[in-house]
Parts: sequence; C-alpha cells; structure tokens
Amino acid sequence: MSRVALVTGGSRGIGAAISIALKAAGHKVAATYAGNDEAAAKFTAETGIKTYKWNVADYDESASGIARVEADLGPIDIVVANAGITRDAPFHKMTRDQWQQVIDTNLTGVFNTVHPVWPGMRERKFGRVVVISSINGQKGQFAQVNYAATKAGDLGIVKSLAQEGARAGITANAICPGYIATDMVMAVPEKVRESIIAQIPAGRLGEPEEIARCVVFLASDDAGFINGSTISANGAQFFV
Repeated sequence: MSRVALVTGGSRGIGAAISIALKAAGHKVAATYAGNDEAAAKFTAETGIKTYKWNVADYDESASGIARVEADLGPIDIVVANAGITRDAPFHKMTRDQWQQVIDTNLTGVFNTVHPVWPGMRERKFGRVVVISSINGQKGQFAQVNYAATKAGDLGIVKSLAQEGARAGITANAICPGYIATDMVMAVPEKVRESIIAQIPAGRLGEPEEIARCVVFLASDDAGFINGSTISANGAQFFV
C-alpha cells in the first residue's frame, strides 16, 4: 500500500538510500535537508523525490515544514528520523556549544519531527516511526559523549513511543548502524578506514542500501507486531 513517508536528512548518505528505497517500495517520499541546496537539487533531479529545507533542531520550522509536506503529498504515515550531526571532542575539551548542537539536532530533533505527526497517526490508527540511532549509542565512543548520549536517548524515545502508540496501530523502532560506506566515512584516510574495518567481523563496511532495506521492512504493514525494537546492523561488531 502506498503511503506518505518523511525522511529527515534524506537527500544524502544513509538518508538518501532510505528515501530511494521507500520510493521504490511504492511510497510517496519527502526528504528534508539542512543546508546544502546544490546537493538537494541534484538529488531531486536524479530521483524525482521532492526535498524540503528546514532545521530539525527548531520545532516551529519542523512543524511548518511538515505542514508543507502534508499539503503537497498528504498525511504522513511513515517518519524516518535520520538527520544527525557530530561535533566530536574529548570530554575535557568539549564545549557547551558542541554539546548543545548535537543534543538539539540528534535528540530534540527526533521530538520535533515525530511530535507534529503523532496526532494524525493516532487519529488514522496507523503509523510507522523509525529512528536511525547508532552503534555508538549502544557502546559509547571516545570523543563522542554528546553523540553517544543522543543516540542512546533515541532508543529511549522509541521504547516509550512504542508503548504509547501500540493500541493506535503505531509502531516505533530503531536501527543502529555500524560503520557504513558513506561519503563521510570514505573520506577518512585509508589507514583509518582499514583500522575500522579490522574491528568488524564481517570484514567490510556496511552499505547504505542495507540500512535502507531495514527501514522499508519496519515501515511495512508486515512489521506491525515489531514495536519498540532495535535492529543492530553492524556486521557483528557489537551485540546488546
């Protein structure tokens, strides 16, 4: 069944793969982006997926943007909260701004994305919420106290939303990717990539499309009894 899907941070990296996969599954997709107009325009030209610009850290911007999406495409039934940033630093050097920026985008941004669509999902008795967390939200990471805290917090959001939404036909689940072959990871020096891959029992980086396939399943009608769960897609690097 075709539904309307919103993917935050959906024009690049893992988000782009998710947007494309949801469209291929027959859904009408809106992808958000924060600032790169050129990349967003290119993504739309190549995929036909409309992009919308707003800052997920701002509630009013998010609510206004979501209203535009629903005016264009219809009520949103699938939300993929994927937008995220890093501001890495060892804790003793981390600034308040580095802490707050990551909290505002990666944690509060999930609230700002899901909260405006939640009443409509409850009224229609259907909803799919998928939050893209991280392996580092499960195990922590050096110089990522801020990032790990938000990604762990996202798992708490999912577990709580699952309990609140279940009777209304709404599911909320999380995916924790390990190291994925995005532009950001591929841009690091080769020796650093090799050291990362050496820690992954699968012997390789994950592909964005592998995360996207998890999202498509969780967004489907077939996943209606999977609620409050976390899929760890990390090549056996870490188990919970």
